[in-house]
Order: sequence, then structure tokens, then C-alpha cells
Amino acid sequence: MTLLKAALFVKNVPSWERVVRIAMALTVTFVSLNLLDAVWGWSVAAAALGFGLTGLVGFCPACALVGRQLPKRE
Repeated sequence: MTLLKAALFVKNVPSWERVVRIAMALTVTFVSLNLLDAVWGWSVAAAALGFGLTGLVGFCPACALVGRQLPKRE
């Protein structure tokens, strides 16, 4: 195993779910900043953007904790 491959996380979020995560994160961020009070709005927006980041990267630490893996391509 090369150093570069060891340094990168193995993707565990499929492509369709990555798109859904990013769309949901953008929607929740927009709604929370417009409808919630200052502290709650920023808190929910930060959580949503963290969720969206997992979609951009393709790796979810919570999914890795429970052992989720993508099927191997042949």
C-alpha cells in the first residue's frame, strides 16, 4: 500500500447519496438561516454544512463506525 493510498479515506457513500446529501445540506442551511433565530439558525446551518461536506468528500465517519462499505467493482 502506497503512502498516498494509506493517507486517503476509502469512500463509503454512493454517488446518488452524495447528491442527496449536498442538496439536503444546501436546503437546510438556507431554511435555517432564514427561519430560525440567530444562534439556532447558525447552529443548524453548521450541522447541515458538515453533513454536506460528507457528500462532497464521499466519506462519512459515522457510516465507517458501523462498518458501511461500498460494493467492490469488478
